[in-house]
Amino acid sequence: MTMAAEATAQPGAGGPISTRNVAAAVVGNWLEFYDFVVYTFFTLQIGDAFFPSHSEFGRLMLSLFTFGVGFVFRPIGAVVIGRFADKVGRRPAMLLSFGLMGFALLGFVCVPTFKQIGLWAPVLALICRLVQGFALGGEVGPTTAYLIEAAPITKRGQYGAWQSASQSLASISAGLVGLMVSATLSATAAHDWGWRIALMIGVLVLPFGLIIRRFLPETLGHAEPKLAAHADIAESAGPLAVFASHWRVILLGLGLIAAGTISTYVFSFMTTYAQTTLHMGMRTGLLIAVTNGIAGFAASLAGGALSDRFGRRTLMIWPRFAFLVAILPTFWLVVHIHQPVALLSLMAALNVIGNLAGVPALIAITESLRKDVRGVGVATIYATAVAVFGGTTQPIVAWLDHVTGNPLAIAYYLMFGTAVGLISSILIAETVIREKPA
Repeated sequence: MTMAAEATAQPGAGGPISTRNVAAAVVGNWLEFYDFVVYTFFTLQIGDAFFPSHSEFGRLMLSLFTFGVGFVFRPIGAVVIGRFADKVGRRPAMLLSFGLMGFALLGFVCVPTFKQIGLWAPVLALICRLVQGFALGGEVGPTTAYLIEAAPITKRGQYGAWQSASQSLASISAGLVGLMVSATLSATAAHDWGWRIALMIGVLVLPFGLIIRRFLPETLGHAEPKLAAHADIAESAGPLAVFASHWRVILLGLGLIAAGTISTYVFSFMTTYAQTTLHMGMRTGLLIAVTNGIAGFAASLAGGALSDRFGRRTLMIWPRFAFLVAILPTFWLVVHIHQPVALLSLMAALNVIGNLAGVPALIAITESLRKDVRGVGVATIYATAVAVFGGTTQPIVAWLDHVTGNPLAIAYYLMFGTAVGLISSILIAETVIREKPA
């Protein structure tokens, strides 16, 4: 299944993109995953702070519910902020989403405990997560569109890969902060308020992010090559008509993002899994995030660059197939060897394969959408898939582990998501654009 991906119009305006511009585009994604990774580290502690329960499992599930409830508002934020990005510009949309995200996180950090203000504690925590979810829903669409539009045509994969690479950097930094908190504070202090310090460090990037995003050059008005598949879409067609014409991209994009989301949040859950299922210490759980982050960072940049050379579909299909085959043996070895070194090395290796396959997916979806609906389109596809699977993956795998008593239940769920992604990868059209020879 192919798509003519050569330019049919004037060359795109994407020229050299500075390090500052890349940082400005991905800082919101970094903050999102820094927050989520830290929240995953301290899920049990946050549950104890906000939710009264007689059982540890009850507090865990209530804390995971609070983690997931923010995903409910993501599709709303995707439509509102994504459409704003398509009409007004990428830069103002990126400023809006990042500002809301940062202030909501600050509010969450400052919410008193249940012992201090009673039921107001979980209510305020939920409100903060909902506002943050709304902001995050509109973050990925405009920023990914910006990276693709600003990058040189033949290096879109290389630059677009920084969205995924920023998630890995967030995992590394969050793991290091978690290790620092656990090493410098007593067990009681780390349990009671150490998580607030870790989240507050993420808030400190708020002014930095707002400043560098304020001076980003706008890309909305840049001309760029068109895919041959868009030739039958009238230039005068309204956004709803254009969006409807992309129904195939939307369906396959949902499958690809669902697969990537399940993978991402399973890997994020490994910190909790190491403590609750494998009965290893918090330090081992935190080291998982660091090693997975290092592996994911290298694989993300490699996946983006290789997809420029060999095509998006090639990188989505074959590494994802290898990932599917490797999941069950990897988790079986982790459970039966039951050594921290084996856990860290095996999960890092699996993470490398998964990121090679996952990075080209978002790039291909972004390139497949016509520019006038790209912001809202990418945001809606991403937010919808993440709302369904991002907010539910960790509660589901925790529940499956608890109910079945089978430590491999998490592997079976990851295999399900990967199979969906593999089918979508096979069916989606190629979007890589290569310059015609002179």
